[in-house]
Amino acid sequence: MTDIENDIIVRIAAKGDGVTAQGRHVPLSAPGDRINPDGSILRGPHHVDPPCRHFPSCGGCELQHVDEASYADFVIARVTGALAGQGVIAGSILPPHISPPRTRRRASLRASRQGRRVVIGFAEAGSHALIDLSMCEILDPRLFALLEPLRALCATILPDRQAAHVRMSLTDQGIDLLLEGVKVEGLAADEALLGFAQEQALARLTVDEGDGPQTRWEPELVTVSFGGVPVAFPPYAFLQATPDGEAALVGTVRDALPKQGVVADLFCGLGTFALALGEARPVYAAEAARDLVLSLKSSANRAQRRMVADHRDLFRRPLTPTELDRFAAIVIDPPRAGAREQVMQIAASAVPSIAYVSCNPASFARDAVHLIGGGYRLESVRPVGQFRWSTHVELVGIFRRG
Repeated sequence: MTDIENDIIVRIAAKGDGVTAQGRHVPLSAPGDRINPDGSILRGPHHVDPPCRHFPSCGGCELQHVDEASYADFVIARVTGALAGQGVIAGSILPPHISPPRTRRRASLRASRQGRRVVIGFAEAGSHALIDLSMCEILDPRLFALLEPLRALCATILPDRQAAHVRMSLTDQGIDLLLEGVKVEGLAADEALLGFAQEQALARLTVDEGDGPQTRWEPELVTVSFGGVPVAFPPYAFLQATPDGEAALVGTVRDALPKQGVVADLFCGLGTFALALGEARPVYAAEAARDLVLSLKSSANRAQRRMVADHRDLFRRPLTPTELDRFAAIVIDPPRAGAREQVMQIAASAVPSIAYVSCNPASFARDAVHLIGGGYRLESVRPVGQFRWSTHVELVGIFRRG
């Protein structure tokens, strides 16, 4: 291999840097780029102009400089690389699903008042400095449109040189807004909050001054619907990042499960999978967060679904093989760290099919080792890139016994 070939970027590493054949990491490079002796980049065929003027300073995106094909390859490689690191072989790697631009329906930003100016945005990559967003190619336009009115509100309620968290979610009723770290003091601030909620037609406005969230505006119960069933939505509760990403995850799970029999949904949250899968079959749903499981239980009852919603900490008290063996299939969607305690019990069970939804390829691969050791085979994996232009990748892995 020649020195010139050594200076060509051949892939993108897990944290977003381009990598040469000799293992040299080069930030903001794309496959096919040449690295000049002085470290500058000679663009190759996969290096594109980023669509957002804030890239690469804004910490919201890391890979806007690569084309669609290279980004899809990166999403796949994040999954296959994690599996290879644990010696796990999948029967097939399905084509990835990549969410389109401007479809993110939930976001956590920071607001900071600096004199008369209020800055709202994501932190600059590698620092705590905020990038004041004048455009955004990942947020749903309805969320982005709220930022300018929010600047005016924060100029009224946020003290100088103070910062707050701004957490937004799109719900059935519109935007659910949670402000954390603000002190609402005086009649003028109260009136500003109420006026803002009314003028922006918010679904809900919640403020957390440091002693827990307090709802200031909610004309009607805020819900998010799964499988056609509206579920009461706690302020900034977990929600899949994009509607199309959620549909891809649910569709992959549904297609892999047997058509009949009781299904268990472990770490069920508000019922993303339990309600989508439970239209014509019984479902057992387990979740440790009490507010989420109570919302799910109430909604399932109103919709007359055949569902048992169980408030259960699956880390401290995982379902045992005896409990698991009554199910035709299991859906498991654990936090980023994975679910070793529950996976060990599943590995010792006789359940024929497992759909493992993961937001962390590394913890998924570690858990897959235990399932395979228990006699399961990893039939297929589908990578999902809901967090477009970021290094965050999700997946669905389908396991079969035997």
